[in-house]
Amino acid sequence: MITGVPRSLLMKSQAGPEVRHGNEKNHICDRKAVGFSKKWIDVAGSIGSPSVRTHNAKAKDSAPDLQRTVDSLKQVADYGASKNIVVNLENDDRVSEDPFFLIKAIESVGNSYLRALPDFANSMQTGDADFNYRAVEAMFRHAYCICHVKDGEEPESGKAFSVDLAKTFGILKSAGYKGYCSIEFDGQGDPNQPTARLVEATLRYLS
Repeated sequence: MITGVPRSLLMKSQAGPEVRHGNEKNHICDRKAVGFSKKWIDVAGSIGSPSVRTHNAKAKDSAPDLQRTVDSLKQVADYGASKNIVVNLENDDRVSEDPFFLIKAIESVGNSYLRALPDFANSMQTGDADFNYRAVEAMFRHAYCICHVKDGEEPESGKAFSVDLAKTFGILKSAGYKGYCSIEFDGQGDPNQPTARLVEATLRYLS
Protein backbone atom coordinates (compact mmCIF):
# COMPACT_ATOMS: atom_id res chain seq x y z
CA MET A 1 0.00 0.00 0.00
CA ILE A 2 1.12 3.57 -0.67
CA THR A 3 0.16 6.58 1.38
CA GLY A 4 1.05 10.22 1.83
CA VAL A 5 0.89 9.64 5.60
CA PRO A 6 -2.56 10.91 6.56
CA ARG A 7 -2.92 11.57 10.25
CA SER A 8 -5.34 8.68 10.49
CA LEU A 9 -2.47 6.33 9.62
CA LEU A 10 0.47 7.58 11.60
CA MET A 11 0.69 9.91 14.57
CA LYS A 12 4.20 11.11 15.26
CA SER A 13 5.39 11.69 18.80
CA GLN A 14 8.44 13.98 18.69
CA ALA A 15 9.46 13.38 22.26
CA GLY A 16 10.46 10.39 24.38
CA PRO A 17 11.39 7.98 25.36
CA GLU A 18 14.36 10.24 26.04
CA VAL A 19 17.38 8.38 27.33
CA ARG A 20 19.27 10.64 29.72
CA HIS A 21 21.19 8.97 32.48
CA GLY A 22 23.67 9.70 35.22
CA ASN A 23 21.64 11.19 38.08
CA GLU A 24 18.21 11.04 39.69
CA LYS A 25 16.94 14.03 37.75
CA ASN A 26 17.53 12.13 34.53
CA HIS A 27 15.33 9.27 35.74
CA ILE A 28 12.60 11.90 36.03
CA CYS A 29 13.22 12.75 32.36
CA ASP A 30 12.73 9.07 31.50
CA ARG A 31 9.37 8.99 33.29
CA LYS A 32 8.23 12.18 31.57
CA ALA A 33 9.24 10.79 28.19
CA VAL A 34 7.31 7.57 28.76
CA GLY A 35 4.30 9.60 29.82
CA PHE A 36 4.54 11.75 26.71
CA SER A 37 4.64 8.70 24.46
CA LYS A 38 1.62 7.25 26.23
CA LYS A 39 -0.20 10.53 25.64
CA TRP A 40 0.31 10.21 21.88
CA ILE A 41 -0.85 6.60 21.96
CA ASP A 42 -4.06 7.92 23.52
CA VAL A 43 -4.32 10.54 20.75
CA ALA A 44 -3.85 7.82 18.12
CA GLY A 45 -6.60 5.76 19.69
CA SER A 46 -8.97 8.70 19.79
CA ILE A 47 -8.70 9.29 16.03
CA GLY A 48 -8.55 5.65 14.99
CA SER A 49 -4.87 5.53 14.09
CA PRO A 50 -3.37 2.03 14.36
CA SER A 51 0.16 3.23 15.09
CA VAL A 52 2.48 5.95 16.34
CA ARG A 53 6.10 6.75 15.72
CA THR A 54 7.92 7.70 18.89
CA HIS A 55 11.22 9.58 18.80
CA ASN A 56 14.15 8.36 20.89
CA ALA A 57 15.67 11.73 21.66
CA LYS A 58 19.42 12.25 21.86
CA ALA A 59 20.79 13.22 25.27
CA LYS A 60 22.99 16.31 25.44
CA ASP A 61 25.48 14.94 27.93
CA SER A 62 25.78 11.19 27.36
CA ALA A 63 25.74 8.39 24.81
CA PRO A 64 22.61 6.26 24.31
CA ASP A 65 22.14 3.65 27.01
CA LEU A 66 20.57 0.43 25.74
CA GLN A 67 19.19 -0.78 29.06
CA ARG A 68 17.62 2.59 29.87
CA THR A 69 16.08 2.65 26.40
CA VAL A 70 14.74 -0.88 26.80
CA ASP A 71 13.28 -0.12 30.23
CA SER A 72 11.41 2.90 28.83
CA LEU A 73 10.27 1.21 25.64
CA LYS A 74 8.91 -1.80 27.54
CA GLN A 75 6.48 0.52 29.29
CA VAL A 76 5.53 2.29 26.05
CA ALA A 77 5.09 -0.97 24.09
CA ASP A 78 2.99 -2.52 26.88
CA TYR A 79 0.76 0.54 26.88
CA GLY A 80 0.48 0.44 23.10
CA ALA A 81 -0.47 -3.23 23.26
CA SER A 82 -3.17 -2.47 25.84
CA LYS A 83 -4.67 0.04 23.37
CA ASN A 84 -3.99 -2.09 20.25
CA ILE A 85 -1.65 0.64 18.93
CA VAL A 86 1.67 -0.28 17.30
CA VAL A 87 4.70 1.78 18.38
CA ASN A 88 7.26 2.38 15.62
CA LEU A 89 10.92 3.39 15.89
CA GLU A 90 12.58 5.08 12.90
CA ASN A 91 16.25 5.11 11.92
CA ASP A 92 16.36 8.89 12.12
CA ASP A 93 18.90 10.45 14.49
CA ARG A 94 22.38 9.10 13.69
CA VAL A 95 23.25 8.66 17.38
CA SER A 96 20.18 7.84 19.46
CA GLU A 97 18.31 6.21 16.58
CA ASP A 98 21.13 4.27 15.00
CA PRO A 99 19.31 1.40 13.26
CA PHE A 100 21.29 -1.37 14.90
CA PHE A 101 20.85 0.23 18.32
CA LEU A 102 17.09 0.38 17.73
CA ILE A 103 17.00 -3.25 16.62
CA LYS A 104 18.80 -4.33 19.78
CA ALA A 105 16.21 -2.42 21.79
CA ILE A 106 13.28 -3.93 19.85
CA GLU A 107 14.65 -7.45 20.26
CA SER A 108 15.34 -6.90 23.96
CA VAL A 109 11.83 -5.59 24.62
CA GLY A 110 10.32 -8.56 22.77
CA ASN A 111 6.85 -7.08 22.33
CA SER A 112 5.13 -7.48 18.94
CA TYR A 113 3.65 -4.01 19.38
CA LEU A 114 7.13 -2.45 19.19
CA ARG A 115 8.29 -2.33 15.57
CA ALA A 116 10.83 -0.76 13.25
CA LEU A 117 10.00 2.02 10.80
CA PRO A 118 12.60 1.73 8.01
CA ASP A 119 13.50 4.96 6.25
CA PHE A 120 15.07 4.31 2.84
CA ALA A 121 17.65 7.09 3.07
CA ASN A 122 18.18 8.38 6.61
CA SER A 123 21.11 6.07 7.29
CA MET A 124 22.74 7.20 4.05
CA GLN A 125 23.70 10.40 5.86
CA THR A 126 26.71 8.51 7.19
CA GLY A 127 28.08 8.64 3.66
CA ASP A 128 28.37 4.84 3.67
CA ALA A 129 25.99 3.26 1.16
CA ASP A 130 26.73 -0.27 2.35
CA PHE A 131 25.82 0.73 5.90
CA ASN A 132 22.54 2.22 4.69
CA TYR A 133 21.44 -0.91 2.85
CA ARG A 134 22.45 -3.18 5.74
CA ALA A 135 20.51 -0.88 8.06
CA VAL A 136 17.39 -0.91 5.88
CA GLU A 137 17.56 -4.68 5.54
CA ALA A 138 17.85 -5.12 9.30
CA MET A 139 15.01 -2.66 9.96
CA PHE A 140 12.66 -4.37 7.52
CA ARG A 141 13.06 -7.63 9.40
CA HIS A 142 11.28 -5.89 12.30
CA ALA A 143 8.90 -3.66 10.32
CA TYR A 144 5.14 -4.15 10.33
CA CYS A 145 2.93 -1.29 9.19
CA ILE A 146 4.89 1.69 7.84
CA CYS A 147 8.08 2.58 5.99
CA HIS A 148 9.38 5.82 4.47
CA VAL A 149 10.15 5.67 0.75
CA LYS A 150 12.76 8.22 -0.33
CA ASP A 151 15.17 8.32 -3.25
CA GLY A 152 17.77 10.31 -1.37
CA GLU A 153 18.70 12.89 1.22
CA GLU A 154 19.42 16.52 0.43
CA PRO A 155 20.35 18.32 3.66
CA GLU A 156 20.14 22.10 3.78
CA SER A 157 23.90 22.11 4.10
CA GLY A 158 26.20 19.34 2.97
CA LYS A 159 26.38 16.67 0.31
CA ALA A 160 23.24 15.19 -1.23
CA PHE A 161 22.93 11.39 -1.21
CA SER A 162 20.93 9.21 -3.58
CA VAL A 163 19.44 5.77 -2.93
CA ASP A 164 19.26 2.78 -5.27
CA LEU A 165 15.48 2.32 -5.29
CA ALA A 166 15.58 -1.01 -7.14
CA LYS A 167 17.93 -2.44 -4.54
CA THR A 168 15.96 -1.04 -1.61
CA PHE A 169 12.62 -2.29 -2.89
CA GLY A 170 14.29 -5.64 -3.40
CA ILE A 171 15.16 -5.60 0.30
CA LEU A 172 11.54 -4.70 1.12
CA LYS A 173 10.19 -7.59 -0.94
CA SER A 174 12.72 -10.09 0.40
CA ALA A 175 11.60 -9.23 3.93
CA GLY A 176 8.00 -10.06 3.04
CA TYR A 177 6.89 -6.58 4.06
CA LYS A 178 3.14 -5.97 3.56
CA GLY A 179 2.66 -2.61 5.29
CA TYR A 180 2.21 0.91 4.01
CA CYS A 181 4.78 2.76 1.91
CA SER A 182 4.83 6.42 2.88
CA ILE A 183 6.19 8.68 0.14
CA GLU A 184 8.57 11.29 1.53
CA PHE A 185 10.38 14.02 -0.38
CA ASP A 186 13.39 15.23 1.58
CA GLY A 187 15.01 17.89 -0.56
CA GLN A 188 14.97 21.53 -1.56
CA GLY A 189 12.47 23.31 -3.79
CA ASP A 190 8.99 22.38 -5.01
CA PRO A 191 8.13 18.87 -3.73
CA ASN A 192 5.25 18.15 -6.13
CA GLN A 193 7.03 16.81 -9.21
CA PRO A 194 9.70 14.86 -7.29
CA THR A 195 6.99 13.30 -5.13
CA ALA A 196 4.91 12.35 -8.18
CA ARG A 197 7.96 10.70 -9.75
CA LEU A 198 8.61 8.80 -6.55
CA VAL A 199 5.01 7.56 -6.46
CA GLU A 200 5.37 6.32 -10.04
CA ALA A 201 8.67 4.61 -9.25
CA THR A 202 7.19 3.00 -6.15
CA LEU A 203 4.25 1.56 -8.08
CA ARG A 204 6.64 0.21 -10.69
CA TYR A 205 8.95 -1.48 -8.17
CA LEU A 206 6.07 -2.93 -6.17
CA SER A 207 4.36 -4.42 -9.22
